[in-house]
Amino acid sequence: MVLGFGLLSALLAWTPVRVSEPVARVGFLAGYYLWPAKRNIIKANAARVLGLPIGHPDVAGLARAIYGTYARFTIELMRLPNLPADEPVRMLRLEGPQHERFMALWRACEAEGRGIIAVSGHIGSIEVFAGAYAQKGIPTYGLADDSAFPELFDLLNASRARWGVTIIPWRKLREIFRVMRSPAILGMVVDWGYRSDDLPVRLFGEWTTLPAGPATLAARSGAVIVPVVARRRADGRYDPVMHEPIEVVDSSPAEISRATQAIAEALEAMIAEAPEQWYTFKPMWPATAAEADEVARRAAGFGPADA
Repeated sequence: MVLGFGLLSALLAWTPVRVSEPVARVGFLAGYYLWPAKRNIIKANAARVLGLPIGHPDVAGLARAIYGTYARFTIELMRLPNLPADEPVRMLRLEGPQHERFMALWRACEAEGRGIIAVSGHIGSIEVFAGAYAQKGIPTYGLADDSAFPELFDLLNASRARWGVTIIPWRKLREIFRVMRSPAILGMVVDWGYRSDDLPVRLFGEWTTLPAGPATLAARSGAVIVPVVARRRADGRYDPVMHEPIEVVDSSPAEISRATQAIAEALEAMIAEAPEQWYTFKPMWPATAAEADEVARRAAGFGPADA
């Protein structure tokens, strides 16, 4: 797998995107029709975002658009290891009020000796966001799962290291806390799908769950949570977007729940602005009414989100 990835990556780096992207789109759309299990996951998520029945034509249209976005993202990801190390800087528009706002927050956190937990979803390109700000000289880390394909994990991390991004396996808790007790950015993606043991939140008006990790880490380390996204523009470049920072004042269950709901609201805003750019392939809501009722029952013990 690693050898094949490396060879294809090198080939794509020399192939114009105007050639490789249409081919990738055809291939991914073929997967949309030939892999019904994944297609149904994307359609179920799209239906929740649009507030429509899963069989509505607009849901299928959005699902196909998401596959097209994912084709472009995959081409970019595979090209990056063979492009110059400063490629993320060229791809992200490091100017304008959103960029200045993020840099002002970073300077304030740096002066206070605290970290930033940058939470996002599978939207646009978090790779480009992390790589561009790392190249600005900001200590930048990412949290990732290294257990599924360790050889491929190492290959992709070598590319990220060229940009100045260090990836920490999610099981290395001591290292994670060490990083967050100093001025640094730690990127965390939160839309890994519904899990019954995560925290109840409202997302697009319905109960689901998100991980408590970002809020718990912020409470214990003093870091601030900042929802961010790199939004794709029509010209193929990206705009950095920063949502309102989330402070976590203590590690009480109610405070962790409140902060996690705030993350959910930021994630919803990120998705709603351009739902075709959201490409998670995990079910984001409970599959049955009974599961959803159980999440709502659990949420009643926390308070605010079930209002």
